[in-house]
Amino acid sequence: MTPHFNRLTVKDIRRETPDAVSVTFDVPPDLAAAYRFDQGQYVTLRTMLGGEERRRSYSICSGLDDGEIRIGVKKVPGGQVSTFVNEALRVGDVLDVMTPMGRFTTPLVPSEPRVHLAVACGSGITPVLSIVKTVLAREPESRVVLVYGNRTADDIMFRTTIDDLKDSYVDRLSVFHVLSRQGGDVPLLSGRIDRDKLARIVTRTMAGGHVDHAFLCGPFGMIEEARAALEGLGVPHARIHVELFSTDGARPIEVPRPSTTLAPGVASAEVIFAGRRQTIAVTPSESIVDAARRQGVEVPFSCKGGMCCTCRAKIVEGEVRMDVNYSLEPWETTAGFVLTCQSHPVTSKVVVDYDAL
Repeated sequence: MTPHFNRLTVKDIRRETPDAVSVTFDVPPDLAAAYRFDQGQYVTLRTMLGGEERRRSYSICSGLDDGEIRIGVKKVPGGQVSTFVNEALRVGDVLDVMTPMGRFTTPLVPSEPRVHLAVACGSGITPVLSIVKTVLAREPESRVVLVYGNRTADDIMFRTTIDDLKDSYVDRLSVFHVLSRQGGDVPLLSGRIDRDKLARIVTRTMAGGHVDHAFLCGPFGMIEEARAALEGLGVPHARIHVELFSTDGARPIEVPRPSTTLAPGVASAEVIFAGRRQTIAVTPSESIVDAARRQGVEVPFSCKGGMCCTCRAKIVEGEVRMDVNYSLEPWETTAGFVLTCQSHPVTSKVVVDYDAL
């Protein structure tokens, strides 16, 4: 389904920590199908702040059986949207909410007894919580191990929800809270989540260190440490699923370089979105997304930093150069997919298909 915005009313706001809230939207029956989501996906909010349009993506923390669509938003220093949501948003307010997107998920297999590992730091728990809830409810023979890093116990988002899940699935859910700035009696659960710490937790809780699927969400440093630990234990790369919440310190994923240099002058981009074809002019200094916005052509985007993948599209004619890529997998770039917020035409004409799957 092509992503699109709808106006949704805020139904509930819940304070999760001193600097984080969760927000539920009232989805009317005629939009219910459009807002069906897979565990681990996100929605993008669009609002006007300071006279400018702002978009930010926030992960859904609801399980598939919760009967609601709830997101988690942690206040980020200098973050205009996260500050607005935490301090000014009220029940009854109306926001533009894009239909769910995201690939931080795997198909459910109710008939198989699988072992899932979830590793999160801070607000990285938001999509992970959706995955944990859903797997426990819909894969009755599967086990889940959750390793959750925070500075102190007061910073743990969804703590009551996690405790309730532990009580409900006492034989199938193991939870390890790792606190970096609050000492404890167990050295394994103090400090940051690193390669050695995670490897020891996995080998102690999972027979032979076996993991069917691992879900890693948080800062780049933690993800790199966790990935190294899991690959060291023999977990295949394809079964380690990653969602970055920040590009700080991250290394972009390599992408194929175009065979030609940047096209001189203004290029023509034919944009296919929601079944419509529109042509825009792209100057050498602009990305395709920026050129579309300047000319009033609607295309999907959010972070504009090469991280969220909302602006993913397929180049079906011509070539582009991408500045950075933090989210596309190698198979996608090989197949011609790009992040249009980072893409500049290097041929005089390109055709960009946002509807391609």
